[in-house]
Amino acid sequence: MSIQVATVNGSGSQSSNTVLLRSIFQMGVPVSGKNLFPSNIAGLPTWYTIRANKDGYIARKKEIDFVVAMNSETAQEDVMSLAPGAAVLYDEPLNLSSLRSDLIFYAVPYDKLVAPVCPEAKLRKLVKNMIYVGVVAKLLDIDLVEVEKAIRKQFAKKVKAANLNLAAVKAGFDYAAANLVKRDPYFIKRMDKTAGKIIIDGNSAAALGCMFAGVTMVAWYPITPSSSLPESMIEYMKRFRIDADGKATFAIVQAEDELAAVGMVLGAGWAGARAMTSSAGPGISLMAEFVGLGYYAEVPGVIWDIQRVGPSTGLPTRTSQGDILSTAFLSHGDTKNILLLPCSAEECFSMAGDAFDLAEQFQTLVFVMSDLDLGMNNWMSDPFKYPEKPINRGKVLSKEDLDRLGGFARYKDVDGDGIGYRTLPGTDHPAAAYFARGSGHNEKAQYSERPDDFERNMERLNRKFETARSFVPRPEVSTGNSKIGIIGYGTSHWGLIESRDQLRQEYNIETDYLRLRAYPFTREVHDFVKQHDRVYVVEQNRDAQMLSLLKLDLEPALVTRLRSIAHIHGLPLDARSVTDELMTMEGK
Repeated sequence: MSIQVATVNGSGSQSSNTVLLRSIFQMGVPVSGKNLFPSNIAGLPTWYTIRANKDGYIARKKEIDFVVAMNSETAQEDVMSLAPGAAVLYDEPLNLSSLRSDLIFYAVPYDKLVAPVCPEAKLRKLVKNMIYVGVVAKLLDIDLVEVEKAIRKQFAKKVKAANLNLAAVKAGFDYAAANLVKRDPYFIKRMDKTAGKIIIDGNSAAALGCMFAGVTMVAWYPITPSSSLPESMIEYMKRFRIDADGKATFAIVQAEDELAAVGMVLGAGWAGARAMTSSAGPGISLMAEFVGLGYYAEVPGVIWDIQRVGPSTGLPTRTSQGDILSTAFLSHGDTKNILLLPCSAEECFSMAGDAFDLAEQFQTLVFVMSDLDLGMNNWMSDPFKYPEKPINRGKVLSKEDLDRLGGFARYKDVDGDGIGYRTLPGTDHPAAAYFARGSGHNEKAQYSERPDDFERNMERLNRKFETARSFVPRPEVSTGNSKIGIIGYGTSHWGLIESRDQLRQEYNIETDYLRLRAYPFTREVHDFVKQHDRVYVVEQNRDAQMLSLLKLDLEPALVTRLRSIAHIHGLPLDARSVTDELMTMEGK
């Protein structure tokens, strides 16, 4: 079932919704939480949707089963959009029960209930939201013990606030018990499917992953939905990266803009630090010139793109996979960038380590393509595994290496993989120095405008990109005997695994599935397309951007097998939309 809470931005509903989500989670029921909020000022509508599902589906559900209507501006529209049989819990003055006869309505006088609980009038707007938590708990059989536990966690350092909010919950629970007759079919039943799991957002998971990966320098400029990643890093690094003498072993700098931020990353990466920035589409666009420098001068660094809807300002608080094509070739000239494609909080953690290793191994900028849904929403996850793989610094020459070799050519392909050897500033050897050039250069890093030097260098860079195919995270593949294949990536994964079950159960159609985890594509991607008559590429953008990358990569005879299922509304992908569209395209 799905519970949608419709409130006003800035009303303090985030705490109450988190308590509701966590209470269900603590009852052992798989859950996910999606926040749909406005991009400008307080006072505008916001919706928070909790999905609870016994089978573990955590993608957004298209249908809403239980609405908590607290916003007078959207209440009528929220009610009119529901399917027959849904339940509506509303603030009594809204008088919503007169709108339809095919829904189940529960009216609650929130203002009357909150007044005796909260004597301070200025706090009532915030505490009022906890009243609906109590009412929902009673109507859906959510254990009050779990609600209290969730409140104590939410207000862990504020005992007085926790007690006040708990009193509001009990007031709502008692009112529902005495005055509301249960008439809807929905309830939460205790299970055991969340034992040992955690709830975390993707940006926090990414911040932890970067810290464990050894990042020492972060430069950033605020932008939705990316800002919480470096903000989380500040808290984590202050806690875990301070020496015994009280000195920080890291630097986190808020730059004047995104171009400056990535410039700082390149400077730190050239100097030997593990450096990163994070942004969203508009900021990534501004970084293009420096990205080209990083690609051509071959300087490592990591960039997190928490994608949102574009172009231009677009919809800053809606999710998207709309930066894939532009980021793969970001900068002018012939440029190819490595992209990693996490689908979960767990992969935001683990791919952080992959990104830094790949950046140093291939001496290039690596992009981690998250999105707003993954970055800012609450996700159920297994605890993260402590990294056991040693850090890979790539081909770095030490003083001892240079003593033995006598010198090196910075941009020469010695091993046939396209990757040259580098030194770090401060290496105590006269042969360690080289020019990191963004202009034409030869193998020895000397300035050159000779056509053969330029061509040789560009071919080597392309060879390096081809080498990366064998080192980037491999896709997850599920195959049988079906002639229909589905390719997805990122957060689309959660709707796709549910859609495949719908296709099997409702239409008796089996599908095979490949989840992309990186670009450039590995051989498994080519093999998957070869094995299927029709391959549906599902993504959250208008122009089928991943499909376009696949077309560029596949042999021409395979391109005609690709079909596009694209969603561009900014809401997280739901299974039903995919199922319906795929069946239409199959002619059934």
